[in-house]
Amino acid sequence: MTASSPGIDEPTSAPNGTPRRAAATFAASLSFENVGRRYGDAIALDGVSLAIAPGEVVCLLGPSGCGKTTLLRLAAGIERPTSGRVLINGQEVAGPARFKPPEERSVGFMFQDFALFPHLTILQNVAFGLKALPRKEAEREARAMLSRVGLASMSDAYPHILSGGQQQRVALARAIVPRPAVILMDEPFSGLDVQLRDSMQEETIALLRETRATAVIVTHHPEEAMRLADRIAVLRRGHIVQVGTAEDLYDHPSELFVARLFSEINEIAYRTKGGAIETPLGRVPAPGIADGDIAILGLRERGIRVSEPGQGLPGRILHSKFLGDIALLEVGVQGFDAPLRVRSHEGRGRPKGSEVGIEVDMSRALVFPPAAEV
Repeated sequence: MTASSPGIDEPTSAPNGTPRRAAATFAASLSFENVGRRYGDAIALDGVSLAIAPGEVVCLLGPSGCGKTTLLRLAAGIERPTSGRVLINGQEVAGPARFKPPEERSVGFMFQDFALFPHLTILQNVAFGLKALPRKEAEREARAMLSRVGLASMSDAYPHILSGGQQQRVALARAIVPRPAVILMDEPFSGLDVQLRDSMQEETIALLRETRATAVIVTHHPEEAMRLADRIAVLRRGHIVQVGTAEDLYDHPSELFVARLFSEINEIAYRTKGGAIETPLGRVPAPGIADGDIAILGLRERGIRVSEPGQGLPGRILHSKFLGDIALLEVGVQGFDAPLRVRSHEGRGRPKGSEVGIEVDMSRALVFPPAAEV
């Protein structure tokens, strides 16, 4: 697809000099069908299937080594799958019978380290993927994209003088300016400080929405995935564990591993009896766990309410740590062998040794089998 494709808005500046919205592209679906990737005896991906709709933003979330970046590289054409197929808009681009190189996939790739060319100016970096266009047209498109990301005044500078956030903007502009059908981003915010990361996340998602490209973003930060994605795919040890919206994964985690990703939880082991566990807070169903087996009760630290003595279960604050708007407490609670960790606004200002009441909405309690090894 070129910049002169019909039906695409020109990304020029408005008469008052304010940059217009970034030009839209024709988004494509991206599908992985039972994809596997081996490196000798090591299995990086094992039977991964995932369908991403045109224009959807999906985050691949999981710990280091779980296969996130490998899946991204297979989509880009940087690597070949050992088994299974990768399809873009229903057309096989990698599989047993076919392999399309990266330049034939209409895919933009943003590397974790940005991979800017140090010997090229910012403008030349952004225009690098527009070689099919006449030079003046490529330069015009690149300048318009630099204007959109707020770096028009630095077009003649070189990457080494840019801050981390500015380099991130250049890399994003370079990936988007050819108007690929799919944008792939490998931990694009990992090298930025916290405040800059937040602002760059907002700017990036706004630009992705404007271009309407399908986007796949690799991250190991759950909050980042929740802020950016329409859906999140959680990976562990080369498998997809669960796929869903942020709300789905937070409210209905499929297993303890997923629950741990999205919230800090207290984990207390009980043996099941009659399809449930008996806790100091009442009887809790334990579906799918056989009688006599161990079940893990998960209580979110932010889901425990600290109140005045006489309300709920009696407790005593054993330790308190100020964390700004909230306090992180360790509370000895009647009926529990170990202290419960609590993150609470109501806990601020309560000194060690204070008597309190502890209340929990048990309809939001989580019950799982013991966690598998990560």
